[in-house]
Amino acid sequence: MQKERRPSKKSLRSLDYLNVFLADVRDGVGPYLSIYLKASANWNPAQIGLAMSASAIATVIAQTPAGALVDRLPQKRMLIVLVAVFVSIGCIAMGLFPNLPVVIGSQIMIGIAAAIFPPAITAITLGLVGHERLDRRVGRNETFNHTGNLLAATLAGLVDYFIARKAIFFLVAAMAVGSIISVKMIREREIDHELARGEGEEGQEEDNEKHQQPSEGILQLLSDRQILFFTIAVVLFHFANAAMLPLVGQELAQGKGTSETVYMSACIIVAQLVMIPMSNLAGRFAHTARKPIFLLGFAVLPIRGLLYTFSDNPYFLVSVQILDGIAGGIFGVLSVLMVADFTKGTGRFNVTQGMLNTAIGVGAGLSNALAGFVVKSAGYNVGFLILAAIAVVALAVFWFCVPETKTGVNRKASHQTA
Repeated sequence: MQKERRPSKKSLRSLDYLNVFLADVRDGVGPYLSIYLKASANWNPAQIGLAMSASAIATVIAQTPAGALVDRLPQKRMLIVLVAVFVSIGCIAMGLFPNLPVVIGSQIMIGIAAAIFPPAITAITLGLVGHERLDRRVGRNETFNHTGNLLAATLAGLVDYFIARKAIFFLVAAMAVGSIISVKMIREREIDHELARGEGEEGQEEDNEKHQQPSEGILQLLSDRQILFFTIAVVLFHFANAAMLPLVGQELAQGKGTSETVYMSACIIVAQLVMIPMSNLAGRFAHTARKPIFLLGFAVLPIRGLLYTFSDNPYFLVSVQILDGIAGGIFGVLSVLMVADFTKGTGRFNVTQGMLNTAIGVGAGLSNALAGFVVKSAGYNVGFLILAAIAVVALAVFWFCVPETKTGVNRKASHQTA
């Protein structure tokens, strides 16, 4: 059994700061880009749609290669530095030269960066604290990440109102500098790079029997039934979840003048405020067991979809976003922990995360396409009900086909159900 890892307080605090700064940097200017291009650069909707989709497509394509790259490279801190620099350059370029080639090229760069940041941060986290302390640390990471999202949204609103809309691009560049400083403050010698890719074992014989080949290939991981069912459940979850908030936004926009922007902002803020404590709690309780907590995250999604059909009152719709915060806070923590459990000893932790995120991206894209078609044909309530039904299927797959992954918690019984 390996000795429990004890990274310095400096490295752990720097990891906190890194999660705060990267909350804004990882997606560039995000939804603010469409507002800027429409209001300040006079782009038409088709051009804006092309620019926004360029980043999303690049992220989906880059997810799996990004995970493989993080597994292979020991220079994970330098990788974050380089990618943050690219995001900074891309944002400044879009702010100064808002023409189609520059914006599309910058968005592709930012999309690739968005695929690299999450596995790199998770790998550094695992390399610092090890498997035994990963649950609480990932919960803490997500807590600071959601805090960073709130901070970034507040600062973006302030610079837009008091300075200029274009200043948002330079705000992201400044946050990128903050992330570079933070990651450089993490002590390189305290990161176990073998452990960071999932190869390091911590004396769990049952997992050693499961993964005797530390360099197990990607095809072998794909043939793992537990990972397969987990992927199906998670993709179905995001298939049901991705279109819900956009549909709420469309419903809020019907006949309510300009106030829908305020309501949509309220939806996002309410969810983020709930995600902050939920992420922390999920990390703490996951130390005992993974599956019951994740089941709660799966269970609230169909309830949320059903509740949306009860009323189109803006205050009611915003309040339902509390459930989105619960599910989002749980998912951000437990998905990482369960992938770490599944891939322990394989050396493929980050590439498995990448493959999972690629599948999630495809599922989320199909979700919006299906929801748009259904709403156009049958209305919003039918759209929400269909998404809720898909969420029920996701819950069933996870409940009956995915085992408990926390060592020592009914593992044998769980393996039999899977």
